[in-house]
Amino acid sequence: DLYRWVQYGPNGLEARAVTDAPSCPTVTIDGHAATMRQRSAPGEHYPVRGCATPIPATAKLVTMNGIPLPLPKPRAERILIMGDTGCRLKGADRAQACHDMREWPFRLGAAMSADFKPDLVIHVGDMHYRETPCPENNLGCAGSPYGDTWQVWKEDFFDPGQSLLSAAPWVMVRGNHEECGRGGIGWARTLDPYPYDQKSGRDGCLGPQQPYKVDLGGLTLLVMDVSTADEPRVNEQQVAFFRPQFELAYKISTPVWYVFHRPIWAAENLRKGTPEGDNKTLAAAAKGYMPKNAQAILSGHHHVFEVMKYENDLPVQIVSGHGGDDLSRNAPNPIVGLEVNGEKVVAGTSAPGIFGFSMIEREASDRSGTKWTITGYDLRGRAFATCRMEERNISCK
Repeated sequence: DLYRWVQYGPNGLEARAVTDAPSCPTVTIDGHAATMRQRSAPGEHYPVRGCATPIPATAKLVTMNGIPLPLPKPRAERILIMGDTGCRLKGADRAQACHDMREWPFRLGAAMSADFKPDLVIHVGDMHYRETPCPENNLGCAGSPYGDTWQVWKEDFFDPGQSLLSAAPWVMVRGNHEECGRGGIGWARTLDPYPYDQKSGRDGCLGPQQPYKVDLGGLTLLVMDVSTADEPRVNEQQVAFFRPQFELAYKISTPVWYVFHRPIWAAENLRKGTPEGDNKTLAAAAKGYMPKNAQAILSGHHHVFEVMKYENDLPVQIVSGHGGDDLSRNAPNPIVGLEVNGEKVVAGTSAPGIFGFSMIEREASDRSGTKWTITGYDLRGRAFATCRMEERNISCK
């Protein structure tokens, strides 16, 4: 096995690899050999090693074992968003047919979206879903691995996602399924943008880290780890942790997109007419502490495509969690007029029941980083919803 990709982190761009070979692969940067450091050694349930090496911003050609790696453009024009891609195995009542591409289509979605040739891929979290054994006599998932093991990470993410991993640089966002008590050890060993230390935390898995910035040429991503943020109640200790992170956008001169897993004012379903799925802790931390240049929030967590503008002056919320796991078929549609935790949606769109991915494309004439088109695609590459976004305003069809 050898999986290779390029991802952003707090120290810039890195070449990453996971291999079962005795040593890390060979990397060449602009004709010069570079040594990949061993990020994580083989261990219990993980008979593979993780490898990493920094890529200078000036690099023009980077190869791994002679194969070119995707490098970023000076100005990202086409940004692909995908989330919640793993195959759910959670007890007898929640067992997805992992062997049926119609029921779990992440492999198809990865291949189709790679064909769109994005400049950047943002996975908004929840790659690991196989937590319990496949129920007895269930042929749809029979023999599937489960738990926080390499075999699950390989089946849930690395094997089906190979074509997209090699298509563009990535931003990896931690979801609640990558918490330390779920799939967090595999996350820490392979995808975590921060350094791995097996002696820290739980086998190297740590709690939420500080955010980091990604410069996309006139636009800045502020990537946050909200994997553990309490949803049904305000957790004051977490509010104190997250509020300064939202305020970091005040120090950034370009337009800012917050990128994190759990949306703030969005609904996954309606219970007796009341929207469910908002995050009360993040709402308390964010409202009143996001500057005007904070244009959008990119999230997953809800297994649906949604775009929302609010009556109050808040960033546009984009949800793209329809990448493979069981869909949120009861998500509210239409979404305009809905009030979520005190915030009224005045423009936007919702498309429950469709597997797919999202593209956010910069308008050709835009030099300010404020004019974009958001498109939801199904797994055949057909657009089913389009919104134009300018600063905090949207118009959808």
